[in-house]
Order: sequence, then C-alpha cells, then structure tokens
Amino acid sequence: MELLSEKEGMIALCLARKTIEKQIRRGDLECEELSPVFDEKRGVFVTITERGELRGCIGLPYPMYPLKEGIVEAAISASTSDPRFPPVSPEELDEIRLEVTILTNPERLECLPEERPENIVIERDGLIIKGFGRSGLLLPQVATEYNMDPVEFLDHVCMKAGLPTGMWRSGDVEIMTFQGQIFTENK
Repeated sequence: MELLSEKEGMIALCLARKTIEKQIRRGDLECEELSPVFDEKRGVFVTITERGELRGCIGLPYPMYPLKEGIVEAAISASTSDPRFPPVSPEELDEIRLEVTILTNPERLECLPEERPENIVIERDGLIIKGFGRSGLLLPQVATEYNMDPVEFLDHVCMKAGLPTGMWRSGDVEIMTFQGQIFTENK
C-alpha cells in the first residue's frame, strides 16, 4: 500500500474538517483537488479531540470505500454519532482538533496465542480482536499515548470488545494487526 504524501495528508485533514463544518454549520466543502490515492479503497479513522481530551473517534477498519468517501463517512460519524459523546456543536468547531489515520489492510496475527505479545510492535501496530460474537479495535497510537506494553495493549483491546482481559490468550479469538499513517491538525 502506497503511503500518502504530507500534502495528501493535509488534504485528508481538510476534507475531514470541511465535512464536519458542512454537517454542523452547513458550510461549503472546498479542498484542493484530490489526487488518485483518494479513489483507492482504504480503511480510515477520524479522531476528534478538544483540549487534549477525546471528543469522538469512528472509522472504517476495512477498505470498503474509496478513501475520500471513507473520510467523509468517518468525519460525520465521529462528530455526530459516537455513542460516547454528544454531537459536536457549532460553538466547538474552532476548539476541536482532528486526526486522520489511514490504515493498512488488517492481517491475521499468525502465531500461537501465548506468542501474540512478542509479535506486536508498539508504535507500529494497531489491533483488532474478534471472538464470541464481539470485536474491538485500537489504533496504533493508543498504545503509545497510554504507554502500554504489548500485554496491556492486548488486554485493552479485549476490554474495548467487551471481553475479559486476558481473553487474547484464547485460541478461540482472532487477533489482527494493521498499521496507520497518522495526520494531525496543527492548531
């Protein structure tokens, strides 16, 4: 998967910002012309923070839509539909900061369950856990931001899925890893 250039990353942030502003203020949607990478199917997450605190984070972990559509969908959902937070208000628009994470395709972690921690690279890998009718995802930057080691990261993705900590040790759950290219607004 080809990485986005810094300019393309800034355009991705612009697209996310303008989408949220259009959704909340009914503004216009004008960003620089999108390069061909925005037509490629990619997974993407949009994270919203306000004064350093999480304000919304929703995305599409699998490459189901062209990147431009994924960014629009994730931006709208993160700003209006994250069940942990009320919708972003017009008054908050100048205070929020956006982060767009472009994902690689998730790949199954092929090792014995007890070997999973040694096969996870903090600062590089994000995690998806699936099992017992549940799933959870943590972006790569979560482990770094909270100073987690691989075992803590695995335990937290279990909790995110509503599974008991340590459930990653079971052969009945699937662990997938992915990487993310992160672009953050400088506000």
